[in-house]
Amino acid sequence: MIKKILFIFVALLLISYIVFAIVYMNPKVGIDKECKDIQVEISGESVISYLTEQQVLSYLNTNKMNPVGKKLSDIKFDSIEKVLTNNKLIKSARVYKTINGSVKIEVFQRTPILRVISEKGNYYVDNESKIMPVPANFAAYVPVATGNISEEYAKNQLFEFALFLHKNKFWNSQIEQINVQPNLDVELIPRVGNHVIILGKIESYKENLDKLKLFYDKGLNKIGWNRYSVVNLKFENQVVCTKR
Repeated sequence: MIKKILFIFVALLLISYIVFAIVYMNPKVGIDKECKDIQVEISGESVISYLTEQQVLSYLNTNKMNPVGKKLSDIKFDSIEKVLTNNKLIKSARVYKTINGSVKIEVFQRTPILRVISEKGNYYVDNESKIMPVPANFAAYVPVATGNISEEYAKNQLFEFALFLHKNKFWNSQIEQINVQPNLDVELIPRVGNHVIILGKIESYKENLDKLKLFYDKGLNKIGWNRYSVVNLKFENQVVCTKR
């Protein structure tokens, strides 16, 4: 009797496993089901998410790519991914069906490192030198660049400088504004200290910021950060200051 019960129990387990394998492990099963739901997951390097699930769904609706109501076999997942990555706020996207028949959308948003505000445009530059539109109700804690700035200049010279600031803990917290003059000389506005920094041509930023850091450590830390109105780094091997 016990052997018979044990045999039935083992047989039921085996049947259950076969059913599970057919239904859940065979990719061809269930493909004619309709998509009933979308799950959206948003991630990125930024602490604050500027994209929302509703914005992603609205973007899909605008482009007529919402998969809800369509058969899973008819959904072109790669086409949805392509449409999503055409959005300049989205770095990458992954779209796939889940075991329960839903569609999962994983969106990775771009990381802004510089805000440009000029007569030629108002936008962010991300950490891959891509131009980003300014998201609604979002302000990134990044340096603001103003003045004579073309998009080409922003994506090249300014990008390299902004990326350096982004990766350097001290300068990232110190530089608040970058102002580009008509002759492409650059002025910096610091967060600490009531002075203007004349950097000169942006191509020389590394050696000039090294001079400035030494001046901060050996000079302003001892005599006070508000003694000078202008700190000029354009001259080789020296820092020229204008007293307040």
